[in-house]
Amino acid sequence: MTSIASPTFEIPELKDYSAEEAVKAVIDLAIAQRSSDVYLMTEKRAVSAAIRRNGRVHRIGAVPLEMGRNMIAYIKTAAEMDITEKRRPLDGRWLMADGEVDIRINTIATLHGEDLCMRLWARGGNELELSELGLFDADLAKLQKMLSAPSGLILVTGPTGTGKTTTLYSCLRQLNDGSRKINTLEDPIEYALPGIRQSQVNTKIGVDFPDLLRSVLRQSPDVIMVGEIRDSETARIAVRAANSGHLVLATLHAPVSSSAINNMLFFDVSPHFLADCLLGVLSQRLFRKLCSDCKTRIDVDPSSNIYEDIQSLVSEEQRSCFYSPGGCDSCLNEGYQSRGGLMEVMLVNARLRHLISESAMAETLRKAAIEDGMVEFQRGAKIKIATGITSPEEILRVVSPEHLGLEK
Repeated sequence: MTSIASPTFEIPELKDYSAEEAVKAVIDLAIAQRSSDVYLMTEKRAVSAAIRRNGRVHRIGAVPLEMGRNMIAYIKTAAEMDITEKRRPLDGRWLMADGEVDIRINTIATLHGEDLCMRLWARGGNELELSELGLFDADLAKLQKMLSAPSGLILVTGPTGTGKTTTLYSCLRQLNDGSRKINTLEDPIEYALPGIRQSQVNTKIGVDFPDLLRSVLRQSPDVIMVGEIRDSETARIAVRAANSGHLVLATLHAPVSSSAINNMLFFDVSPHFLADCLLGVLSQRLFRKLCSDCKTRIDVDPSSNIYEDIQSLVSEEQRSCFYSPGGCDSCLNEGYQSRGGLMEVMLVNARLRHLISESAMAETLRKAAIEDGMVEFQRGAKIKIATGITSPEEILRVVSPEHLGLEK
């Protein structure tokens, strides 16, 4: 297997800048590299800077301790955060370049001082159409069918950082045609969506998801987006709203689509009410796409049968090989460029509704969904590999062997 050197994005002269100049240089580099996050990490004698690009963390450089503290103070001031508070976690927001870059900021106390994380949202960079999410054609049609329903519940699941919010925003963009009143409940609001009423959780004054959800139902919305279902009360109110004429979209932490249903039942939701309103579940992961300029073809032994279960889904030529990362100037010798989505879409039909109402286990639900045509992670990953979009090692990095059928 080819070993690919990680690209470096060092700014050697960073320590020679003023605090304001250093912050601008770091953010400019992060935006140029399409980074999702910037980190300032306080060490014993210095503050280290790093960016997250295509899901991987890369060091930028380090500055003297006092300068790093000034950089953190400058960012907190720009985000209207309390610069004197260094013990409690803080959240803030900073709109740069006349609102073209929306930055979500969080600080936390660590062993040697404050660490600061900036989540970057460049306007236009995260606004994807449904067709750009990486869904297979049949799965895109399933999602479109869910979104066309007048009411019901759609769940988007996956670990933190897998693009769940981007998927929900893409769904809202399609629904936002002017004929519906759309309200969102978020923690925090990632970025502003024109024409949509957005509200943010504020636990400091006792406003959490259940409070907001109860209140927004009195605003007569057609569509409600719940940033995350994380407790029993929110889950029950969301199901009640979906059963009373609202289209509800929400995220939930669950490893695969069928597990999301069991998690909702764990929140003490009535299985009959959930069965009545659940339209479907979309579970997702983000992977790095191979660089088209340098990926290397590797032929597959015809007798291996590794593509046996997707023969009808890819061509004979695609079943004869897979690709490995190379390394060139185009991809900064990383072998990968940009990221894509691996998703499984469970469309709830009559058979699944019956199983949900009977509180069936996740494995039973999953087996039934696959028998009814769901392309689960295992087969979906093989299609992404066979079609040269990504590599086997990248899939193994983002999807557990259990969900790829590699553990018995």
